[in-house]
Amino acid sequence: MTELVLASASPARLGVLRAAGLDPKVIVSGVDEDALVADSPEALCLVLAEAKAAAVARSLNNALVIGCDSVLELDGVAYGKPSSPEDAIARWQSMRGRTGRLLTGHCVIDVAGGRMVSEVASTVVRFGTPTDDEIHAYVASGEPLRVAGAFTLDGLGGWFVEGIEGDHGNVLGISLPLIRRLLGELGVSVTRLWR
Repeated sequence: MTELVLASASPARLGVLRAAGLDPKVIVSGVDEDALVADSPEALCLVLAEAKAAAVARSLNNALVIGCDSVLELDGVAYGKPSSPEDAIARWQSMRGRTGRLLTGHCVIDVAGGRMVSEVASTVVRFGTPTDDEIHAYVASGEPLRVAGAFTLDGLGGWFVEGIEGDHGNVLGISLPLIRRLLGELGVSVTRLWR
């Protein structure tokens, strides 16, 4: 049986995969995200996902490695995790009442077969209009400092998201339909990986 590895420290990604019947081993890549650059938000999240998966795949012989990276695209700019509470507050003050795109690069590497497939999933996010007091309370919780775009859908941030268009799993950090398609391109049926 081929080992399934998630090259991510994200508890949300792991939770989505476990809820969907998979039990991947987690190996954090250690990739310096700030060292990588790209021409667009889409290219950036894909480069990061591929770098994370490749870094982990190098240490394995027979595994399927999944790497992901998310950014929020607003006005053509990619936003990852906020650098400070002040950054998170300013970010939320600029996002409220607006629409952005949560982009997640997905990469799957078949180590034994020496093949890699990757693609970006995009979900439109419509932000609500939290008050300054609500924004300060949210940032004080610490949650927005740990996630791309400074918000979650499945945590406290869910109170401030009006709606989405597209795959909700992508906003959590991993798109199950996209991963299923990428595995299929490698000749792997996701149902064979269910525990």
